[in-house]
Amino acid sequence: MSRQPAPADGSIASLRRLSGLMRQQRGWMALGVALAVLSSLSGIGLLAVAGYFITRMALVGAGGAAIDYYTPSALIRLFAILRTGGRYAERLVTHEATLRMLARLRTWLFARLVPLAPAALGELRSAELFSRLRADVDALEHAYLGVLVPLLVAIVVVAVVVLASLLYLPWLALPLALLFLVGGGLLPGWALRQARAPGAAVVACNETLRALAVDGLRGRAELALYGAEDAHAARVAAVLARQRRARRRLDRLQALGGAGVMLAAQLAAVCTLLLGLAALRSGRLAGPELVMLALLVPAAFEAVAPLPEAWTQLAATLVSARRVFALADTPVPVPEPGRPSPSIGRHDLSLRGLRLRYGARGPWALDGVDLELPQGRRIALVGASGAGKSSLIGALTRLYPSEGSARLGGTPLEAWHGDDLRAQIAVVEQRPYLFDASLRDNLRLARPDASAAQLGEAIGQAQLSDYVAGLPQGLHSWVGEDGIRVSGGEARRIAIARALLADPPILLLDEPTEGLDAGTAAQLYAALDAAMRGRSVLLITHRLGGLAGLVDEVATMQHGRIVECVPVATYLARRQPQEPPDAPSCGSRDARSAAAPERQQQERP
Repeated sequence: MSRQPAPADGSIASLRRLSGLMRQQRGWMALGVALAVLSSLSGIGLLAVAGYFITRMALVGAGGAAIDYYTPSALIRLFAILRTGGRYAERLVTHEATLRMLARLRTWLFARLVPLAPAALGELRSAELFSRLRADVDALEHAYLGVLVPLLVAIVVVAVVVLASLLYLPWLALPLALLFLVGGGLLPGWALRQARAPGAAVVACNETLRALAVDGLRGRAELALYGAEDAHAARVAAVLARQRRARRRLDRLQALGGAGVMLAAQLAAVCTLLLGLAALRSGRLAGPELVMLALLVPAAFEAVAPLPEAWTQLAATLVSARRVFALADTPVPVPEPGRPSPSIGRHDLSLRGLRLRYGARGPWALDGVDLELPQGRRIALVGASGAGKSSLIGALTRLYPSEGSARLGGTPLEAWHGDDLRAQIAVVEQRPYLFDASLRDNLRLARPDASAAQLGEAIGQAQLSDYVAGLPQGLHSWVGEDGIRVSGGEARRIAIARALLADPPILLLDEPTEGLDAGTAAQLYAALDAAMRGRSVLLITHRLGGLAGLVDEVATMQHGRIVECVPVATYLARRQPQEPPDAPSCGSRDARSAAAPERQQQERP
């Protein structure tokens, strides 16, 4: 599945969609823009009024005439206060709006990602997914802080300055408008077009560097064992070199854009002086007014100066926006039904011709699975690695799209909402994930309102009592990210306790005794035998010891199909399953009738 944005998703469409997601913060954003305009106009007004007042005072002092100095001095104080206070308030408000916007975008994206996992996100590495969720979303702040605010401030400032020139020196308005158009429109547009390729290169290099850093840290031992550290470092250095070249091009564009704005400002100042001196000689303009305009016009270009740099960075921001939207628009692989989940009286599980594959062109991991798991029945599923045993769990829990017929309590699995279905089926994965939290928090993930007695019962059934008793802080001990502070066997028993705490009618156990010694595995099987009473169980295992009395039947899986299902005693006696000509399906009446006498004989004293 390609993750590249569609060509039709252009810059305008990305900006329009991004602005739609910002609507909830439009009040904060509008206030931030207003404060930015107020502080910029106050700074320009302070400089212009100060120049006018100083010149007027000098001329009056030379001629000895009276002057009203209260109004200009009051304006100077007002502009100074507004400039300082407005700039401080603008920083607070615009950053508050930005942080709220990023929180909203990250929450929105995470909500879009949840239905996609794991089926639609399997092709993305963790570093790439993290890059989309954090770095790309963070880059979108430039759309408001770096583009929208400077653009609106520049428009207002330019309009005010052009209007002031029309009032005092009408012939100056046209060249000023042209120079403002060059510095605030043509140069930023040119910078944006030129920055698209290096901006995209910077984003790609940043993502590659994150992936290489994660791979290098996680595979540190393998790199050292095989002497590949220098080769990995060379790959990092090559990406860094490409990143530096792209950033150098962006810096050059920003420098050229800044120089162009400065040149436009100097030309505007020259035009002001030339036209102003002519008007001064003809008596149409007073000396203080000429000084005011000479200071006002170049100061206005300070509001235009950030635009080339802003639009240069906008190219990378648009790349990040398209990456975020492309990920968010990924079709949900397992859609939820439009109706509430059904209510059932029994939890019989029936599969007919179930098929599943990872990717539209991938091989079939499940290729016509037939399985009957009546309520309270226990079936062990055996087979070589890659036969499709773990894929069957993904299909039963609706984590991956599948074909064929799968029914729970007589209703198709497609009629169930994912969360409601998974509340009926608890899964202990072969590699369970433990969150970077306390042991208590990891257990209560299955039942947040679990009492201390319920926690203790689940811990005892999973053979964790001695382990918990030996922890310095007991259930409050931290397990670390992905359970790094516990062993593989301990992590699996924690997952078993978590599944038992959920108290589901169906249990799916994927290699529950992997990583345990024979004695602990036997004790765990004995505890599970009591904990699984009344529940339907599908047990995936390679360890055959202890199956007698624990399960009713053993199903053998090969190449995505169940090729044989026999009573457990028959399977253990043969130890080498062979596909019979007409093997009964798992959980069928024939298989159950064959298994019942043997199980009763095993349970007799």
